[in-house]
Amino acid sequence: MIRASYAIPRQYNRLVIYRRPVRFSSNTTSSGATLSPTFLGRAHGIAAEHAELSKQLAKNYDVKIAKKVGELSPTSTALSEWEQASSSFTELQQLLGDPATDPELRSIAAEELAGSSQSLQEASTRLKTSLIPVHDFAHLPCLLELRPGAGGSEAALFAGDLLRMYQAFCKRHGLRTSILKLDETEGMGNESQVQEAILEIEGDGAYGTLRCEAGVHRVQRVPATESKGRTHTSAVSVLVLPSFPSTGADEMTQNSFNDPTSDYFVDPKDVRTDVMRARGAGGQHVNTTDSAVRLTHIPTNTVVAIQDSRSQPKNREKAWHILRSRIAQARREAREEEMAKLRVSVVGVSRMGRGDKIRTYNWGQQRVTDHRSGITLHHLDDVLEGGLSLDEVMLSVRGWMTERELEALGGDEEADEVGKTS
Repeated sequence: MIRASYAIPRQYNRLVIYRRPVRFSSNTTSSGATLSPTFLGRAHGIAAEHAELSKQLAKNYDVKIAKKVGELSPTSTALSEWEQASSSFTELQQLLGDPATDPELRSIAAEELAGSSQSLQEASTRLKTSLIPVHDFAHLPCLLELRPGAGGSEAALFAGDLLRMYQAFCKRHGLRTSILKLDETEGMGNESQVQEAILEIEGDGAYGTLRCEAGVHRVQRVPATESKGRTHTSAVSVLVLPSFPSTGADEMTQNSFNDPTSDYFVDPKDVRTDVMRARGAGGQHVNTTDSAVRLTHIPTNTVVAIQDSRSQPKNREKAWHILRSRIAQARREAREEEMAKLRVSVVGVSRMGRGDKIRTYNWGQQRVTDHRSGITLHHLDDVLEGGLSLDEVMLSVRGWMTERELEALGGDEEADEVGKTS
């Protein structure tokens, strides 16, 4: 909630949205939207895989295949829509370019051309967007960390405002929250000042929903202790990290072997097993029985060979134990590396300044501006209460992130074309 010490002028008691022009420019022409051979090649490859897996699924249901079909379906559908829009646009162009076309038909085609061009451009954008890989951790719950930066006690007060904002947002969206850490000090007027807060947010897709909030949030307002009415500027660092499930992560049990979410889960179909005669000096079983076992995890090329026992089943059991441990360790290390990258990608508290902001909250104008998407809302109270205005801001930022990812895809496309011609 907004504290009474920060007055809001009545003239700003309404919602106004300004949008910065979209900076991403798709590969378009005056005749509509076109896609390069690289984009189309990717889309056709995905659509072909979708069709093949759908046939397999119709014959014999498999959970993994069904999941894969669901992942490929958006691109397959988007490609079909694009091909239909492209065909309609081409037919209209041909009618207009043919001197033998009936004048009345030509007039109808001319009227429909603009709408057809717009439909083609929208279908092109949808197809490109569908080709953007889903973030590996988008489906996971998350940890949201708040730390005051520049601005002293005022920044600590604003950190508390943001904590309550995110709690209200999560409650409205049915996401469970729990405070893992909350360091507070008492300021003037018995107002609590948040020095650090870590909020755990549980629910499918929590990280995908909130990862757009990571960065420096700037506040501009007149503190209650300011006698001359001057506006102060403060900042709070928001860090959003995926929260990995602990199931099977710390303990190797039979249940963890069969749980696909466990670090210790290894699909037997991904493992090649070789049995051979034991090698080495001494022992009656050496070079006489096929007791040695070698396991190769094909996706990671992890190899474990055991010949300690003259019993093949015992060697096999020990080899699987070691293989699961190595795979689990590799998965944990990969997560830790990714977490480190995510932390580095957000400005740290130690070097955080007001100029590094991603969003500004201005009390005097009751204004919220996100400096990435360019959206401005004059409805600060609803934003801080985790209301629909906050949804609007976050949606615009996700759109901006999609534009950046499309730009990256376009850069990869250009690199591929250069590689082919060089």
